[in-house]
Amino acid sequence: MRRNTLFSRHFAFSLTLLFVSLPSLLAQQPSANVPDATLRAAVCPIVYPDDQTPGNHGIHYTFFGNAFFINSQGYLVTAAHVLQTFRDGGQPYILVDRPNAPPQTVKVNIVGIDWTHDVAVLRAVPNPFEGRFRVASLPLASKRVPSGDAIIATALHPANTRNAYTYQMPVQDWATAEVLDYVQTHEERNLAETDLFTFTHEVQKGQSGSPVLLSTTHEVVGLVDGRWLRPTGLSAAGKNAAKYSGPVGAAVPIDYLLDLLKKNSVPFSVTPLTK
Repeated sequence: MRRNTLFSRHFAFSLTLLFVSLPSLLAQQPSANVPDATLRAAVCPIVYPDDQTPGNHGIHYTFFGNAFFINSQGYLVTAAHVLQTFRDGGQPYILVDRPNAPPQTVKVNIVGIDWTHDVAVLRAVPNPFEGRFRVASLPLASKRVPSGDAIIATALHPANTRNAYTYQMPVQDWATAEVLDYVQTHEERNLAETDLFTFTHEVQKGQSGSPVLLSTTHEVVGLVDGRWLRPTGLSAAGKNAAKYSGPVGAAVPIDYLLDLLKKNSVPFSVTPLTK
């Protein structure tokens, strides 16, 4: 029942944007940057335990997407549509790494949610920063990223998305891309129009809710929202550059997240963009 609710939501929207929080592998692109331990420790899969007690492979779970920590008080953020299954109730969890031990599920409470702009704030209970977990937080950019900037998309997914267990370490995806332009869409037909920024990357199922990072400083400039399906004809490096014709991803700009954090009095730190 939980899966059907989440899956059917993808087809309730216009063909402009396809949301993709279902599990799958994310094709990696070559990058001069190497994934570091801090970024991995800040990102957590959002899951639902299907078992009450662990078996030989741990607890079997259903994977929905990603979230990431923004401070040491245990607050995380994600894309609102990743939580669609829990919209009418139910308890979401995150899967958190531990030193010298298998990952463990931790409950998260929904602190605030903005369906119009597709952002949500969560809080882990108990706080993993106060326990024996391998966790870190990410700094947030203070304003929108400009077109042409180099970015990184990173996410975690189960090693076996069809048969996921907690004793199996999640796999980290890592891809480089470039910001294209800002576009407008409706997250749902009955909601107001919102902005997204597009980037040169083919978002795969399972990456929704993960951070989009500025390549140079690793500050968060947005959250992965889904694939942009409308033909764009956008330039990858300015108006005078050749038109980009490859796959396009869409992300929620950082300012919508900052507004939701302020509205719910959630502490956070920002790093001014130098450009």
